[in-house]
Order: sequence, then structure tokens, then C-alpha cells
Amino acid sequence: MIAEHTRVSGEWLDLREPADAAARDPELVESLRRRLPSAGRLVIHDFGCGTGSMGRWLAPLLPGPQHWVLHDRDEDLLDAAAAELPGPAADGASVSVETRASDVALLRPGDLADASLVTASALLDLLTRDELDGLIDVCTKAECPVILSLSVVGHVDLVPADPLDSRVSAAFDAHQRRMTVRGRLLGPDAVVAAIEGFRRRGAEVLVRPTPWRLGAAEADLAAKWFTGWIGAACEQSVELASETGSYTRRRLAEARARELAVTVGHADLLVLP
Repeated sequence: MIAEHTRVSGEWLDLREPADAAARDPELVESLRRRLPSAGRLVIHDFGCGTGSMGRWLAPLLPGPQHWVLHDRDEDLLDAAAAELPGPAADGASVSVETRASDVALLRPGDLADASLVTASALLDLLTRDELDGLIDVCTKAECPVILSLSVVGHVDLVPADPLDSRVSAAFDAHQRRMTVRGRLLGPDAVVAAIEGFRRRGAEVLVRPTPWRLGAAEADLAAKWFTGWIGAACEQSVELASETGSYTRRRLAEARARELAVTVGHADLLVLP
């Protein structure tokens, strides 16, 4: 049985922030803008906010005054988010921030009583089915749009290709679906489960592919991502761990030489009540 929670480092979140921003779908933001209130202050709750990258990306794309409520379990990440605030809104209006130490699995409908919008990034695949159902219920009762960004979908492509790529990818996906003390994680099944769950509750769900496309300019991120990817795969499959030493060294050398291209599949969801 795996430990209940895995801590994400601020260093990793900072490294991935530009790739996250490049991957997110701006057309969903246009659809979102048409459904937000045209007057008054927006109150935006960001679940699993990390260092606040979602707010720094989205706040400047939305008009009008905004108040962001940043939720995370990790108080160190909340401190980092509070230290690097989003810029002004699209029309120059003010953007304010408050932080809340909270667990997304323990939220209640009253926590979102003032919400104009709910956001989360790179979160769904870390949840169990019960946790996702709870999140869907809380968001549905809030009766506001929800944008869920950068959930993994189980597709990875590396160039140049290697015969071991598919075995490592399968082991990584199995690791993402591993059993924990909270239950079995959804991993790459989370996107479909979220779409079905929101639609059962009567919501409209728009879906867009938002893959990372890492090339020479993202070599540091590609190397860091690969290290975590192969590490998780080998943790899941002991026999694979004994076969990937030279593979790992070769792939990291390719990344350092800026000769490795990586595509990591994600999806963004916009939920409209």
C-alpha cells in the first residue's frame, strides 16, 4: 500500500510552468469568458494551486476585478503562491489573492458559496474515484463554471523512438493507477471519469487536447520529466528496473544534448452548468 499523499516540489512546479502555459487551450478561455458574470468581482477558487501558476496564467486573460482563493495542503507552496501574485486583469482591473490550507477531498459546498469560477491544474489524475465524485458534487452545487487543466491521458511519445518506450509507458500508467491508503488513483482514466460525472449531473463539458511538446528549448524540463517518468515506472515494475539502466543513461544524454523531443498528452475540460 502506497503512502497517502505525494509532495510536489516548488522547483518542479516552477520548471513546468512555462510548458503548462504553452499547452493550455485559449479557446476554452474565450468560451469561459462568455459565461462569466459581466459585472462585479469574480471570486475564483483554485484547487491544488501549488505555487499559483494557474492564476498567473488565467487572471490576465479575464476582465474585471478578481479575487483568487488558492487552496492547497502544502503551506510552503501556499507561501510561494502568495509571494508571486497574478498580474492585473485583462482590462487592468485589480487582482487580489488569499490562501487557504485545505484538502480538496474534504471540501464542502459551503466552501464555494461565493464562487464565480472553480479551477484546478494537473489534479484530476491524482484523485481516487470517490474523491473525484466528491469534487464533482461540490462543483455542481456551486453552480458556476469549472476549468480543469492539464490532466494526463496516458499518451507519451519520445523521438527518437526506442523499443523500451512502450513498456516504460505502460508501467508508468500502472503506477498512476496504483492503490493507496485513500483508494486506487484514477491516473489517465480521470479525464473520462470527470466528463461522465459532470455530464450525468446535467453539465455541458468542453474538452480540448493540451499536450506538452518539449523540444530543445525545454531540455531541462524534458530531463526532469523523464527522470520522474522512468522512476515511477521502475517503482511499479521491478523487472523493468533491472533492464533500463543503459536506456535511462542514453535518454538523459539525449536530453542534455537537446536531441530528445517529448510529447506528453493532457486534456483541458471546461464545465458549464
